[in-house]
Amino acid sequence: MTFGMQDDNDEVMNEINMTPLVDVMLVLLIIFIITVPVMKHSVNIDLPRATSEALKIKPQTLRLSVDAQGRYFLNENSIADEDLAPRLKDAAAQNPQPDLQIRGDKSVRYERVAQAMAAAQQAGVRKIGFLTEAVRP
Repeated sequence: MTFGMQDDNDEVMNEINMTPLVDVMLVLLIIFIITVPVMKHSVNIDLPRATSEALKIKPQTLRLSVDAQGRYFLNENSIADEDLAPRLKDAAAQNPQPDLQIRGDKSVRYERVAQAMAAAQQAGVRKIGFLTEAVRP
């Protein structure tokens, strides 16, 4: 905003120059005219509805332990190597599929734990977890 001085008079002009204000308003008007139709065009889609209900059927948990000698224990019961794959296949066929938790002794060879994981994968078990002991200082 500029205030001009008149040459014949030493008084200050008290009127605001409206030209820059009108220019800014016209630019804003053009911007709104362009953006409003863009905001109103949308694609109507039918979104799926989500429910917040808790899962009522809790899957059971299978615990597969490997002791220091490399023997397998399924739910604290000793199981032979050749019986492990069929038992895991039966568990994988259940609905809902149980979670498999593998607990290996720290002195057992990793090969025995890897064989148990491979048998679970071949049987179709989807959820495999590992149990460890917490280290306390």
